[in-house]
Amino acid sequence: MLVLFGILVIIASVVLGLIVLIQNPKGGGLASSFGGFGNQIMGVKQTTDVLEKGTWLFAAIVAVLCIVSPAFIPKGAVTNNSDTKNLINNISTKAPAGSTTPANTATVPATADTGAKK
Repeated sequence: MLVLFGILVIIASVVLGLIVLIQNPKGGGLASSFGGFGNQIMGVKQTTDVLEKGTWLFAAIVAVLCIVSPAFIPKGAVTNNSDTKNLINNISTKAPAGSTTPANTATVPATADTGAKK
């Protein structure tokens, strides 16, 4: 069921993006891109109304799908707490056998030149 919601959200988001990209910020939008063809069928005002209503519709669809989809998450999908506690309790905090010094510490020989000038 979650896969279905995911697919629907993706499709609605793509359609919403396309509707937004079709719109012209100055109001021309779809009506001007078809060279007046949109004016003959719907008129300039109706074209922008349809695109604006489509924007709101698909934005609402995406929002509703995102809010409703967690209700369909199966209850068994939650991580079992006893398994997590067992994993945490079984972690070894002891140093490996034979290790006496940390790996990133080095001893500096007493006769080494430190680079200081006399």
